[in-house]
This record gives sequence, structure tokens and C-alpha cells, in this order.
Amino acid sequence: MKFQSLAILGMIATVSLGSIQEVTAYQTSTSTPVAQPAINQLAAAVGQSANFRNGEHATRGRVSIVTRNRTRYLQFSRNFKTSSGPDVYVILHRSTAPQIYGLKAKDYVLVGRLRRFSGSQSYALPGNINLAGYKSVAVWCRKFNATFGYASLGG
Repeated sequence: MKFQSLAILGMIATVSLGSIQEVTAYQTSTSTPVAQPAINQLAAAVGQSANFRNGEHATRGRVSIVTRNRTRYLQFSRNFKTSSGPDVYVILHRSTAPQIYGLKAKDYVLVGRLRRFSGSQSYALPGNINLAGYKSVAVWCRKFNATFGYASLGG
């Protein structure tokens, strides 16, 4: 899945850069480049990303917010890894550094059950979530209310 995403982004970048070269060859000094929207779309497709930090358990890897076909996803990197445990979820949290124990329900939203404890994986974000209200992604055990690890998103 990550390879496919990278391949698509590579193709967009190649087309964008090719368009910039063509426009530059034919534009006059008063015109503006027309390839800028393609570059902006590429930047929007990549979105925010951050490295996981340890919480209750050692957690590593990277998470990115990406947009594909008008749907936003949390994309975990190939080197994502955390400890196994019962009842583990991916959540968005309002704080840049969620507490290790005792999260309050009003401070987070469940994205989905963690599918694997290592490796690349993605989680679709509901369209009605305002990401501006959430500052981190966390791997959280509901049974013990423990944050395994988290990644701060821009803060």
C-alpha cells in the first residue's frame, strides 16, 4: 500500500515538474507559472506527518495524514512497531502529548482498532472530523486506558 502511494506521488511529481519545464520554456516575463496548482495538490496529498514517541510501551515509526480520492487517511510507516496488547486502538487526541494513563473520553476520538502491531497500515478518517481540533495520533489500550505511544501533529 505504501509503495503504491509513493508510486502515485512520484508520478504526480514527475508530471508537475515536467509541466513546470514546459511552461518555463514558453512563458513570457509577465506570465505566471500554471503548474503551481499541481504542486499544491502534491503537498496536500502528503499532508502532516510525525514520528511516534514511547508511552507505556516502546513505539516507533511514522504516521502521516494523506488524502486519496477525497478521503483522509492515517498512514503508518513500514517501520511502525509497538507492543502487543488487548483492546488496542488508534485514536486522535486533543493534546500534543496524551497522558500515559487515564485518558478522558471527551479528549479523543476512536479511529479504529489497531490492525497489526507492526508494519504499514492505513485508517480512513471520518469526513466529519475537524483535524484542527486534534494534535496527536495515539496507539491506545482501551482495556487498561494506557497510551502505548503517540505522534504529535504540528505542535
